[in-house]
Amino acid sequence: MVMEPAKSLADIHVGIGEFKVTRNPARLVTLGLGSCVGIGIWDPVTKIGGLLHIMLPSSSEFSKPVKKAKYADLGIPMMFQELLNLGAGRSRMTAKLVGGAQMFSGLDKKQLFNVGERNIKASRQILQAMHVSITAEDVGGNKGRTMYLDVCNGQVLIKTLGKDIKVL
Repeated sequence: MVMEPAKSLADIHVGIGEFKVTRNPARLVTLGLGSCVGIGIWDPVTKIGGLLHIMLPSSSEFSKPVKKAKYADLGIPMMFQELLNLGAGRSRMTAKLVGGAQMFSGLDKKQLFNVGERNIKASRQILQAMHVSITAEDVGGNKGRTMYLDVCNGQVLIKTLGKDIKVL
């Protein structure tokens, strides 16, 4: 039996190429993580967290990136700064990554530019450079996911089509 995540009055939805930051009590949720990656960052002391839904690894391929949060290289530092502004502690924040799937099976990986794989790699590199530990991941594969970040306890719930709820 597949269990549904409990609904909360405080669910805050994060769209594609967006991020939101908040403090407890709240739960952040983002849908449609195919090749996109959801990055949840959380401070266990202040119970402040943020969720970012990136689409692409780097803004460098675009002359004037319009929606900056859709790129890992711009979105992660932007969200991190907003978490600091809200009162999160730089040295206490940890991250969890979800998504980065290869959504089109049977095609040559080179044809698809490995977007999911590149999103995962870029997210890991940027977080490492910022000294943010990644404490859990549910990445890769070929299925889309929905990601929930509970700001109360830092728990991430992952809903994948045809699978039970996974907890990170």
